[in-house]
Amino acid sequence: GITMRLTIRTNLAARILMVCAENPELLLKTAEVAALCNCSTNHAAHVVQRLQAEGYVSTLRGRSGGFSLSRRAEDVSMGDIFRLFEADIPFAECFDEASNTCPLRGSCRLQRYIERALDAFYHELDLVTLRDLVQGNCGLSALLTLRPELPASCAP
Repeated sequence: GITMRLTIRTNLAARILMVCAENPELLLKTAEVAALCNCSTNHAAHVVQRLQAEGYVSTLRGRSGGFSLSRRAEDVSMGDIFRLFEADIPFAECFDEASNTCPLRGSCRLQRYIERALDAFYHELDLVTLRDLVQGNCGLSALLTLRPELPASCAP
């Protein structure tokens, strides 16, 4: 298996976007989405704030407020989402010039190969949209829908 780990924020961003896509006509509350995503409301709020700042979700303040997807699911690239949340954290020490203390810098070829592997990783995710994750996924609908009735296509 793969041991490379995504940050919790990236993982939550994907879950939160799937909840949005499964509930397109609803204004979602951070607390209810956090419960569905099995995370703290605080953690979810930070991710929603970032998604809103980048134009992926729209928020409405106030008691009857909430948030919803502001793009069509087919226009949300998972590669873009992963880059957005992973970009702050260098994959390895040598990817951060400011804090790199590796004594092999300048002579090590590994960084170039890791860069190529990461490019391939993101290329694969660029081929996936939010719609690909949710369309016709009845198991996911059952887990994430906040409507009492499942889509007709998922009825038993």
